[in-house]
Amino acid sequence: MDRAQLIAKLRSLPADRRIITALDVPTMDQALSLAERLGTAGGFVKVGLELFSAAGPEVVHHLKSLDRDIFLDLKYHDIPNTVGAAARASAALGASMCTMHASNGRAAMEAAAAALAEARVDSRTGRRPALLAVTILTSLSEQEMGEVSPSLDTLQDRIQRLARLAWDCGCDGLVCSAADLPGLRAVVGPEPLIVTPGIRPAGAEAGDQHRVATPGQAMDAGADFLVIGRPITQAPDPGAALRAIAAELA
Repeated sequence: MDRAQLIAKLRSLPADRRIITALDVPTMDQALSLAERLGTAGGFVKVGLELFSAAGPEVVHHLKSLDRDIFLDLKYHDIPNTVGAAARASAALGASMCTMHASNGRAAMEAAAAALAEARVDSRTGRRPALLAVTILTSLSEQEMGEVSPSLDTLQDRIQRLARLAWDCGCDGLVCSAADLPGLRAVVGPEPLIVTPGIRPAGAEAGDQHRVATPGQAMDAGADFLVIGRPITQAPDPGAALRAIAAELA
């Protein structure tokens, strides 16, 4: 499946399946309980470093048995051979999306993109896994970026440069904040799939995110998928919270 076909299939999903609920919990039991409480609206779920480190591939298998698409957010960053092998492993595991850092460089992104381009199409979804490149983490401020990687470039300059590189290397899309989206779309155009974390419904606390937006703001700015954690998972009824956000978007 080529990149354009994959992106078209993902964009054809209804609003409730384009919200990725972040299962940022420390145990498999908690993750499965949350996934079940999301009900039929809970299409995509995020398995990140915390949960995968605690529960491993088994949690992915269990979530898939609940008819969940898996956003495997492990943000690969290693030598090209290792990153390519990890991407192949994520495909074999049944992930619908996986992530890596664009700052890992051209060779690593090309290796991962080639591995997923050759991946088998999932019989349930009709899709192969998508590779998404993380530009700059939404938790990082301009000052913090200056501390770890001094540069005359602005944060926006870095984000846009990494985004162009990722698309050129064959990645299917990008992970970036809603605040960065307008400038990014102006640079990379409408083609790349964009997944946006740091989403907070109106009135919700920003938490440890510096660059946040409401669901509507993010979609209006050009996001295709939204990653939402605490506003859903910490609600008294996570399924109802998810459905309310999906209704607003629809």
